[in-house]
Amino acid sequence: MDIYEEALQLHKDKKGKISTSLRGEVTPDTLKLFYSPGVAEASRYAQGSKEKLKEVSWTNNLVAVVSDGSAVLGLGDIGPEGAMPVMEGKALLFKHFADIDAVPIVLNVHTADEIVETVKRIAPSFGGINLEDIAAPKCFEIEERLKAELDIPVFHDDQHGTAIVTLAGLINAAKLAEKDIKSLRVAMVGAGAAGVAIAKLLALYGITDIVMVDSKGIISSDRDDLNEQKKSLLRLNTENRTGSLQDAVKGADVFIGVSKAGLLTKEMVQSMAEKPIIFAMANPDPEITPDEAKEAGAFIIATGRSDYPNQVNNVLGFPGIFRGALDNNVNKITDDHKLAAAEALANLVENPTTEFIIPNPFDEKIVTAVANSIV
Repeated sequence: MDIYEEALQLHKDKKGKISTSLRGEVTPDTLKLFYSPGVAEASRYAQGSKEKLKEVSWTNNLVAVVSDGSAVLGLGDIGPEGAMPVMEGKALLFKHFADIDAVPIVLNVHTADEIVETVKRIAPSFGGINLEDIAAPKCFEIEERLKAELDIPVFHDDQHGTAIVTLAGLINAAKLAEKDIKSLRVAMVGAGAAGVAIAKLLALYGITDIVMVDSKGIISSDRDDLNEQKKSLLRLNTENRTGSLQDAVKGADVFIGVSKAGLLTKEMVQSMAEKPIIFAMANPDPEITPDEAKEAGAFIIATGRSDYPNQVNNVLGFPGIFRGALDNNVNKITDDHKLAAAEALANLVENPTTEFIIPNPFDEKIVTAVANSIV
């Protein structure tokens, strides 16, 4: 039985991965307190106050995991039913790593207006909103509108979780390569949700030379087919380079891939600067396999997979980010929070090596370290 057959059978056997549990024993004496008639006093106490509601309900520790199923893993637009097992998985990670209760909510609506309106209507039930697997470019608009209109933290993990962990790994990779991170020349392929967020966070950190590549080539001012998000990336291409992925990679210190398998060749790696740093994060199969990258002379290789060293895994970020936001009454996740979380993760690796630039997801210090950066 291969891993996919085994996973399907486990999901069938367990009928999913999560359930609710009770915080107190139900007896004739407690039932009259937890429910009628005693619950009326809790309702009167919470009426009209979100802060008081947190005192008497699980909203103090509850996150909605929301998707419309339009960009699920590497599977694409598979709809709400296909998205549900992934959203349950996200809820499992919230609970296991940060003891946060999370409810998966899949929406059978797909426009930005519909998703924003639906999330706004359900928001009073939650302490935070984690957006997940919503296709670009609408995901950018949805997050920005919800952040502006809600007074609870809203976080699109496909964007910012990936960006935070990527930056954390790159901080340590640059140290090992003995290169100034702010002087790195970065070539990126993939200009969807994750790619745009990574590029913007790296730029905020001080990296000034980032060349982005999409399916039609380098994103440059010579092109007339760019959406607003891609136009916002033009400033990062400081020399207005043009051409293909091969042109973007030549002479680069760093390759970052959030696209699809097989795009980066050995020849491209060999054309990079000394001690090339490769973050090939396409799932399930990277832009180049670690074995091929090593053969081509890569100095450091990171992927999105758990069966290779240096896994860029969002679980390093979002549990601690929401733990900190909920505990510290942080209503907005800002750029400063993202940068601080990345530095906190990087600092957890006290003695980085080429095969250990990012903490292991099961390091018990991660959630606390990241949560302490969200203040």
